[in-house]
Amino acid sequence: MPIKSPPRIIFFQLKLWNKYRVSNIPSLIFIDAATGKVVCRNGLLVIRDDPEGLEFPWGPKPFSEVVAGPLLRNNGQSVDSASLEGSHVGVYFSAHWCPPCRSLTRVLVESYRKIKEAGQKFEIVFVSADRSEDSFKQYFSEMPWLAVPYSDEARRSRLNRLYGIQGIPTLIVLDPKGDVITRQGRVEVLNDIECREFPWHPKPVLELTDSNAVQLNEGPCLVLFVDSEDDGESEAAKQLIQPIAEKIIAKYKAKDEEAPLLFFVAGVDDMTDSLRDYTNLPEAAPLLTILDMSARAKYVMDVEEITPEIVEAFVSDFLADKLKPEPI
Repeated sequence: MPIKSPPRIIFFQLKLWNKYRVSNIPSLIFIDAATGKVVCRNGLLVIRDDPEGLEFPWGPKPFSEVVAGPLLRNNGQSVDSASLEGSHVGVYFSAHWCPPCRSLTRVLVESYRKIKEAGQKFEIVFVSADRSEDSFKQYFSEMPWLAVPYSDEARRSRLNRLYGIQGIPTLIVLDPKGDVITRQGRVEVLNDIECREFPWHPKPVLELTDSNAVQLNEGPCLVLFVDSEDDGESEAAKQLIQPIAEKIIAKYKAKDEEAPLLFFVAGVDDMTDSLRDYTNLPEAAPLLTILDMSARAKYVMDVEEITPEIVEAFVSDFLADKLKPEPI
């Protein structure tokens, strides 16, 4: 007879998945027991690359140290990584065999050119996940930026470890000091074709779109549905929940942790209709929800009027595990 985990254990397991943003298995995450902070998100690469534990405790290193060494241009010219100093940098994890990667690369080439033409100090470093050097060369020939040499597998692996890469394409955008501005460069590039918002500092509240809907799979998301195609109503909804979002983000940033919720406003379009259908949500609007796709759970507040007090209480109760989930 199969043994099933008790509901409390399953709930605890899902909380850990959400806390550490696990999207693939197997996944091994190293944590500092004294502080609870993440030391390394990609432990599987660590034990592969350092089986003797010579680099233990495998803590994060500065980007400038991890990327140090020669970089290539697609004409074969070698450039020292020190040339990146003082620039915003996009670290681009991609591969030719991956169709979404190739689609993103075409858009990213145009974005790169627009940003450079605007006089911004910006460079991209391609970290290949191609399966052969020939594939790498073919793919890199389409790119006007720099790349870690394919032969330098150790450096490519260390960059994957540094940012805990779990899937491609991934574009990490760094400030001139090497600190992460956003891990959602892919979404930002697709949403901002004219690059007006570069370097894409994260917004506390996002308007749900086809291109950023993938973020719904990254952990619990508060989604406020509004029944209007009017941009004014969507903007009012964003302004309503933004102070709560900012407060939560600041609280967890002070602890050097990722916020436990993402915040969205959803208007009226085909994608939103599909999301309502998939999660079996009522057609009511405004409708305040928290969707946890990995746990296949939803939390719904269907009231006539959404106020900041209602949103704040809803979020507080969720974070305190006081809400009863409904299945998706």
